[in-house]
Amino acid sequence: MRTYLRNIAVYKPGKPIEELKRELGVRDVVKLASNENPFPPSPRVRKAICRAVSGINRYPEGNQYYLRQRIAKEFGVSEDQIIFGNGSDEIIVFAVRSLVAPGQEIVTSFPTFLIYKIAGLVEGIRVREVPAKGMRYDLGAISSAITDSTKLVFIANPDNPTGTYVTKEELARFLNSIPEEVCVFLDEAYYEFARELEDYPNGLDFLKAGKNVVVSRTFSKYYGLAGVRLGYAFARKEVIDLMNRVREPFNVNSLAQVAGIAALDSKEYYERIYRLFKREKGFLRKALSSLGLEVLDSATNFLLVKVGPKSEELVEYLLKSGIIVRHMKAWGLQDYIRVTVGQPRENRRFVKAVKAFLKNRR
Repeated sequence: MRTYLRNIAVYKPGKPIEELKRELGVRDVVKLASNENPFPPSPRVRKAICRAVSGINRYPEGNQYYLRQRIAKEFGVSEDQIIFGNGSDEIIVFAVRSLVAPGQEIVTSFPTFLIYKIAGLVEGIRVREVPAKGMRYDLGAISSAITDSTKLVFIANPDNPTGTYVTKEELARFLNSIPEEVCVFLDEAYYEFARELEDYPNGLDFLKAGKNVVVSRTFSKYYGLAGVRLGYAFARKEVIDLMNRVREPFNVNSLAQVAGIAALDSKEYYERIYRLFKREKGFLRKALSSLGLEVLDSATNFLLVKVGPKSEELVEYLLKSGIIVRHMKAWGLQDYIRVTVGQPRENRRFVKAVKAFLKNRR
């Protein structure tokens, strides 16, 4: 047995809606905890899934042929530079298993996406965490922390749970400062929410410029396909080849493959939702700030909010009110909660509940 596994903290996802209904008997539940798209996928996606259902008695296309062609065309890369995963989380695992050997190490930031550390520790690999500076990746400190044993660096851009990002200039300077043999994994799960920012870097530009990077993205957030689990990544051909050697066969199901293609063909639908999202994100930020709470600037579909010593009490109060948000203690942010931007009625219900909580406890 790998007895060291007992010492690894298990990742705990946000509480599901059905679980809260069972526990507290709450009928109308609002989930703002897991950074999901609160709207259903496009009609085109739903139709594609319905058409594909009759064929799920067969194994899926193991090489994701049609989805691979569509992604290659969409982003201007060759088909052998793409890998798909059961969500982008699985691609993180592929990178750790294929690019880092026992005795070598991973470097990342803290706080950041917890799966980087968990994936490394599960494989028995040393993980070095460099403290963030002002809730942002300290790339200078990360560069200084790299040793001859470092083989993989994880950068969430934008970051989860902070919502902050590293700029084009910062990323370029960092990549130029580290050894060529160190691979940098750019996790761009929230790419679609940040791409309009003038100084936000598109990781693909660095790959096409010859940098040793893996650039991962997902259909879970912007495209609202969290339930079918579909992620993808770009890298050099030789890196993709190694990652494919640790990939399980048939890791991307049939429904996810057709849904991904249909989602990319539904740009008008998702752009309409995105415009609404931006308005609602502004509403939430303004409303929470007016209540005296500190809200970080965010390039994502969620907000990190400093509540103070009563943060856990607020989370429990919200749960009893049928509203699920995420407390940040697992990330070492004891005074913070993270809230996903939801539908207009959900956001207003959340703000109303927070206002009532603060009024009764001041």
